[in-house]
Amino acid sequence: LLVHAKIAPRYLPLIAAEWAKAGVEIHGDESTLSILKSQPNLKIAAAKKEDWGKEFLSLVAAVKVVDSLDEALEHIERYGSGHSEAIITEDYESAMRFVNEVDAACVYANASTRFTDGGQFGLGTEVGISTQKLHARGPMGLKELTTYKWIIFGDGQVRP
Repeated sequence: LLVHAKIAPRYLPLIAAEWAKAGVEIHGDESTLSILKSQPNLKIAAAKKEDWGKEFLSLVAAVKVVDSLDEALEHIERYGSGHSEAIITEDYESAMRFVNEVDAACVYANASTRFTDGGQFGLGTEVGISTQKLHARGPMGLKELTTYKWIIFGDGQVRP
């Protein structure tokens, strides 16, 4: 989770309180630790470099405070999975810049990344998800796993 420095002091305690109820452990950068140091009942630790690009597959979240959209985009470029990325913002220009510059199979503006699912996208049962740019990208159903074989019959035709 990347949080802009202007809103971090207000929103991080609210987010952390909800996560504490759910038993989420926070791995925070220095700014996050400073903001949340007096927050009760938190499972919190200093983030390590390897936390930034990690999918924890458990109730753990890495949290970093950023000073700008540029810093957030650089962080995502370096540590993002290429799977799903999201921005929550009231600024249309920031949202459009984010969706245009982030390299991920699914990019969200003001929506949950939990929508990254073949069924949600109308693809039927999801067989998998690809973060590559060829041949399919994003959630994949059976159609996306199909390849084509073009068969052309001719009688010596050439293309001018």
